[in-house]
Amino acid sequence: MLDVTLIRNHPDQVRDGLRKRGVDADIPAFLALDTEFREARTAVERLRGERRRISAEVAVRHRTDAPADELRAEAKALTDRLTEAEAGLARLAARHQEFLDALPNLPDDDVPMGGKENNQVVRSVGAPPAFGFAAKDHVRLAQELGLVDYERGTRLAGNGHWVYRGEGAALEWALLNHFLDAHRRAGYEFVLPPHLLTYEAGYTAGQFPKFADEVFRMGEHFLLPTAETALVNLHRGETLDEAELPRKYVAYTPCYRKESGSHRTADRGTLRGHQFNKVELFQFVRPEDSDAAHLELLARAEELVAGLGLHHRVTHLAAGDTSAAQARTYDVEVWLPSLGAYAEVSSVSNARAYQARRGGIRYRPAGGGKAEYVHTLNASGLATSRLLPAILEQHQRADGTVAVPEVLRRWGLPEVLGPA
Repeated sequence: MLDVTLIRNHPDQVRDGLRKRGVDADIPAFLALDTEFREARTAVERLRGERRRISAEVAVRHRTDAPADELRAEAKALTDRLTEAEAGLARLAARHQEFLDALPNLPDDDVPMGGKENNQVVRSVGAPPAFGFAAKDHVRLAQELGLVDYERGTRLAGNGHWVYRGEGAALEWALLNHFLDAHRRAGYEFVLPPHLLTYEAGYTAGQFPKFADEVFRMGEHFLLPTAETALVNLHRGETLDEAELPRKYVAYTPCYRKESGSHRTADRGTLRGHQFNKVELFQFVRPEDSDAAHLELLARAEELVAGLGLHHRVTHLAAGDTSAAQARTYDVEVWLPSLGAYAEVSSVSNARAYQARRGGIRYRPAGGGKAEYVHTLNASGLATSRLLPAILEQHQRADGTVAVPEVLRRWGLPEVLGPA
């Protein structure tokens, strides 16, 4: 949530930042509503003070047997006015909050304006593989090697689902083990959160109310679309000591998304589905450490991709392609030869104080003073459903086998995945 003081004091800055995302919020209308809301709140506080004064005077007269009928009548009339004023304030507060809840985060100053067409490639690492043979796509390789069963996955759960089998399941699990081991050695605390979360968790993450219809609902709960949604809520409503920061967490969960792929080439196989596995990194930091933490998370994601021997690139997302809760995002994208395109395997984002303000997450400065909001950051570290296609396609051999990245072999995988 945006700081309402920022909107009051710098409305043009807020308007211009939102327009970078393509959002044209009626800031003047909100400021008028904000003034009305604050005046109504002051009026209610004044009426409450007057009611307390009269109640105290009635009590004094009662103890001295002095007549108080006139004061009691005045108190009743005042209570009626207060009830009406409180109802009006509640209506204004709801409109006030509704406006704030709908506003996305402001992009950082150096974030490009516009949509994904304005994303900027920061760097490219390695070179696309050059094959001296007729290369296969990841779907064909996975089927021929018995790694993924798309047909039975659809039979079990419908479109957008698959089954990892045999060495395919082992490869998936090796990736997850490798990532978790690397992050734990780097000092991240391992967390296995619930998969069913409450509405308040989605609100704190910045996904609700706007995107409440895009998750799988189960009564009063929803299935998490990413572990970020759980991790950001670990300290909801808490005030941490400055000495506790940074707090670094790593979690493994499946991710559940309503959106899934189609039969288009760019969505086939495991590239886009209703359920996929992901290791997620999350940090709670002091505002002054925020930028350095963002670069650290990006380096961790890149290091993992490079360690798998995959050609990839890093892209700085434009404002309109950055998630609503985030101020800036870098995507790490792997090359898929069959598509002649890149696919994102990690989004590395900084929400600044946006999520912390929604969730009431603060820290107490060591030197004393007013508690401040922390900054929150997240990164996929990594998502596997696009890594497996990239590994199959980039490491395929002329004889139809696929070389297994060396870092994964300690998890019981062979050097080469051969025909089933």
